[in-house]
Amino acid sequence: MTTTVITIGPEASLKEAARRMVEAGISGLPVTDESGALIGMITEADFVKSESGRRAAKRARLLRWLASQDEVPDHRLAVSDVMTTEVVTLGPDADHAEAARVMRKAGIKRIPVLDGSGKLVGLVSRSDILRAFVRSDRDITEEIADHVMVEVLWIDPRDVEVVCEDGNVAFTGRLPTRSDAQLLVDLTRRLDGVASVKDGLTWKVDNTKLQMVAPPRMSPW
Repeated sequence: MTTTVITIGPEASLKEAARRMVEAGISGLPVTDESGALIGMITEADFVKSESGRRAAKRARLLRWLASQDEVPDHRLAVSDVMTTEVVTLGPDADHAEAARVMRKAGIKRIPVLDGSGKLVGLVSRSDILRAFVRSDRDITEEIADHVMVEVLWIDPRDVEVVCEDGNVAFTGRLPTRSDAQLLVDLTRRLDGVASVKDGLTWKVDNTKLQMVAPPRMSPW
């Protein structure tokens, strides 16, 4: 996600919102209050409500026109007058696959990312999702070995063969425990650029089925 996000307040004019969009080359702005909490979004679509076939071109012309005018039309409408208040959001722990599903389902181009208190911490856009999928197979393989195996799971990379082709990862090898194998697969699925994971791992001990057995009671005599 992008953590340096251009925002605007609800009392700002449409001219100011248009100026920021044009200068940054973006088509939408999160609207935040004084505490940084998200209260809405303003996009190109909010400037023009017409559903004509030339809507996109009209929006672009209107944004440029608004940004160049000294006065704002329509009695100085503020951002709060036209912004969308029902905003689809995500938490910072969501992965790129979930973000892509939400965008597709909601038909939107960007999703604000909020922390637990509702404050804006970032923005994920379609371009962010695309960048996640253009990572090289070598970068993905190195992150699996150096980060997931060594730093997170403490697994010897020599115990696992990793093959990555076009983001499709295949594992073969034998690990100490079944939980190690499951975690390796689950964590790899969350990595940017990973399209699928084929699990060919085996293990020495199935520790997912181990049960704690209480020791026998000792006789008091």
